[in-house]
Amino acid sequence: MNVHRWMSRQFISFYLTWGIFLPYFTGWMIHTKGISVSEASLIMSLGLIIRGLSTLFAFPQLSEKFSSKFLINAMAIGTFIALLLSILANSFMSLLIVVLFLHFFYPTLMPALDTAAGVLVQHRLLRDYGKSRSWGSMGFVVGGLMLTLFTGQFGDEAILWALLVSLFIFICLSLMRAPGVLSEKPQVEETKRGGMLKVFKVKHFGIVLVIVILLQAAHASYYNYGYIYLQEIGAPTYLIGVIINIAVIAEIIFFMKADTTFRNFSPGSLLILAALGSTIRWILVFAFPNVVVFSIAQVLHACSFAMGHYAFMQYLIKNIAPEAIPKAQGIYAALALSWSTAVFTIFGGFLYEIEPGYAFLGMIVSTIPSMLVAIIYRKLEKKSEIEAEMAG
Repeated sequence: MNVHRWMSRQFISFYLTWGIFLPYFTGWMIHTKGISVSEASLIMSLGLIIRGLSTLFAFPQLSEKFSSKFLINAMAIGTFIALLLSILANSFMSLLIVVLFLHFFYPTLMPALDTAAGVLVQHRLLRDYGKSRSWGSMGFVVGGLMLTLFTGQFGDEAILWALLVSLFIFICLSLMRAPGVLSEKPQVEETKRGGMLKVFKVKHFGIVLVIVILLQAAHASYYNYGYIYLQEIGAPTYLIGVIINIAVIAEIIFFMKADTTFRNFSPGSLLILAALGSTIRWILVFAFPNVVVFSIAQVLHACSFAMGHYAFMQYLIKNIAPEAIPKAQGIYAALALSWSTAVFTIFGGFLYEIEPGYAFLGMIVSTIPSMLVAIIYRKLEKKSEIEAEMAG
């Protein structure tokens, strides 16, 4: 079978649903369930905690017992059931329970898919991770654009139905034949089993993790306040969606070209560039509070997010054994993509109330340290390269 096509199909069908869920699900709760903004924020914040716990503990443990294909199918079906239950949830407490249930299953599909891609690359069945992942970014854009049309025609009720239909498509595709290695039940020797701390014994894993945690945390203000900041600086309402999608388009282009353009770059070099690009991005947004500069700075999402994520995946593929990848992905998803963002969201919100631009400038307290640590890591990489040459 065509493994690249299979992996690309999984990425685009999942991120199609994520492009609906991430920007619009909170609005669906507020407008169709009648809860307040503060209640919706509390529900999603608690959901973020559950998401971190699920990806940090449940996903790696389950990955030792079940195949990648089984886990992807099970998590997708659990997500679908949670969304169906949300139709019946008409009170704050019932909605809270359902959304926490949803966050246990749904976000776990991200590390599950990246784990599958990493295993396929290690088995030389998938040549280019970046090109496959670019289809995920395309799916995110398509999901958001489609929903804009549906909500304009049918109102906010269309959000949940669009999410259910797109997730049903993902489930159908996931149930189809997958590469054989992903259907194999893990055969992990007892000596290789163990807790999360075993992953930190892999050379330089801890320092790389610190870098990507700091890099991803720096997106907190953009994710949570980018939309209202664009309103603050006078962006026309009809253009805000276009401006936000500039970042995703830059991300798509990066992933499509990464495997060829950056084939000879080490993870350390990529992380330095990612941190530098991220620092420049947030300084530009603060220093020039206008729509044109904000739009130009959106291109740097290719560095701040895409390059950082790609560098981490390259590190995993080169250094982490297949049976340990789920643990590494779980730690990354929990600490870099969930909890660090939650902490910096509070920090960014505090700064935004003082002065909106400060919320973005404040992110350099994360990006500058990440760049300094990345420089240290690159020196360690060079030292390892020299030692390997001498040993050879």
